[in-house]
Amino acid sequence: MQLASRFASHSPALRSDCPLSDAQIREVAPSIFAEEKHASRSDRYRYIATSAILSELRKEGFQPFMVCQTCVRDEGKREHTKHMLRLRHADQLNGAEANEIILLNSHDGSSSYQMLAGMFRFVCNNGLVCGDVMADVRIPHKGDVIGQVVDGAFVVRDGFKLVDEHRDAMRATTLTAGEQEVFAQAALSLKYESLATPVPITPAQLLVPRRLEDDSPDLWSAYNRVQENLTQGGLHGRTATGRRHSTRPIQGIDQNLKINRALWILAEGMKQLKG
Repeated sequence: MQLASRFASHSPALRSDCPLSDAQIREVAPSIFAEEKHASRSDRYRYIATSAILSELRKEGFQPFMVCQTCVRDEGKREHTKHMLRLRHADQLNGAEANEIILLNSHDGSSSYQMLAGMFRFVCNNGLVCGDVMADVRIPHKGDVIGQVVDGAFVVRDGFKLVDEHRDAMRATTLTAGEQEVFAQAALSLKYESLATPVPITPAQLLVPRRLEDDSPDLWSAYNRVQENLTQGGLHGRTATGRRHSTRPIQGIDQNLKINRALWILAEGMKQLKG
């Protein structure tokens, strides 16, 4: 079990090798257990209790292995702010990776209820987000939501077969050294919006493996090297003024999901070009 800092030092996050209990979740993300919507919401806003949804998903075999919530300046919103859970189904726990359902919600209007497909790599304790393989499941805060949420979870779970097929296709795609550098260069632009000004790190740094298992020329390995180095930070370089610089983990739930999904789409594009 470990506290994760990838969503910013002020935003607590917890990932465990075994299902998280309500007590563990509550300590990290109290907003999941909000008993009502935030006072700023109108009467038309339908409160979706994340804790109740979690209880229903557990009955269907889904268990939470990671939780976090955003950091807010307004303490009055801390108990209602955006939060995220990553859950695995009982039949998705074998192999080097585990498919995960990423659940997003809030009780203050900062987000709709949303589910995405993800994947967790045990070798590096790193969570991936699948970009364009399958559509998000979005549920607005109105109407009969509990049934929609449970049905949506199975829609995402059933789509994991397609996710696995795309992963295997990436593993079967070999990249030359030059193609890997092009991929890493494109990935840099996802974090550093403008490459017109000097970037403190190089594409080659994103391609350096952090473990022997990822030292391979296939697209899946290159994608995972780039994803881990880009999102977890810790790379050393220099700014345009020559000052020493160490990259930080990508901060914020939204930014993390955005870049993770964009990286998957980038890898999919490279796969298609090679095909």
